[in-house]
Amino acid sequence: MAILITGGAGYIGSHACLEFLKAGHDLVVVDNLSNSHEEALRRVRQLAGRDFPFHKADIRDAAAMKRIFASTPIESVIHFAGLKSVSESVSKPLLYWDNNVAGTIVLLHQMTAHGVKRLVFSSSCTVYGDPASVPIREDFPVSAVNAYGMSKVTIERMLHDLVRADPSWRIASLRYFNPVGADASGRIGEDPNGIPANLVPYITQVAVGKHPFVSVHGTDYPTHDGTGVRDYIHVTDLVLGHLKALDKLEAGPGLVTYNLGTGKGSSVLEMIHAFEKAVGRPIPHRLLPRRPGDVAEAWADPALARKELGWQATRGLDQMCADAWRWQTMNPNGYATA
Repeated sequence: MAILITGGAGYIGSHACLEFLKAGHDLVVVDNLSNSHEEALRRVRQLAGRDFPFHKADIRDAAAMKRIFASTPIESVIHFAGLKSVSESVSKPLLYWDNNVAGTIVLLHQMTAHGVKRLVFSSSCTVYGDPASVPIREDFPVSAVNAYGMSKVTIERMLHDLVRADPSWRIASLRYFNPVGADASGRIGEDPNGIPANLVPYITQVAVGKHPFVSVHGTDYPTHDGTGVRDYIHVTDLVLGHLKALDKLEAGPGLVTYNLGTGKGSSVLEMIHAFEKAVGRPIPHRLLPRRPGDVAEAWADPALARKELGWQATRGLDQMCADAWRWQTMNPNGYATA
């Protein structure tokens, strides 16, 4: 029996594929390659020394998803597929509702039709909106302030309703904080199409001269240096949390929710300075007004995941930056690098 990984060619998905293969799991991968690269999967196969089927398909395509479920016995789904830019979701909300919510509905219909009732869902700390306090616990109210976050809130609500209607489902909803870094091999990493929407890949591209400076959006937040504070987590630590969550589903049916973060907040300027340490030279940056949809600070209380999953992040900011920089220097043009 195999695990279906949706969005498996993407940044987090490709790292998950590698770690799940290393752990001995058989995989089936689906991705529409809208913001990802099939080359990532080729490299995952090389790193793991194992093969797996890949289907280029959109999870909103019910006929394609039906064929995929019919082609291989699937026991569990790890659901990464979705759009993830907060700023884009503010300007294109319907795109996010269609891709993230409608796509998940199609996926859940096909899982139901084929008797697959184990799911690890890629949620987000954006479901908490602008939290009243930090660190953020799983029992904090959800109040997303942008379409991306609301799409995750809506999917979480659907999953809650699904388990209430059919208690035999086993679902883990993982609320990510801010994944950064790359596999230590330097062979796979974050390679967004176009101008990066996330901080770290933008910093790496500035460091190699692709962009003139890093835009620091907001310097008047109520934080220690005025810039936004986030909980940055190494992507490898993040995907290892998915392995632990899948193991947790063995314990019995129901829906469980966990924060995946380090429990430590770092500001935008602190991240830039940590990257300067990895690169060995200053990173040009410019202070600009706030972006719509951003919150001042958000970091996790990961105690529940530590207690119930036996998981915790072990890689610090310096390693996140060193691994991201290794990926960039080994692959100056991302996956287009020969």
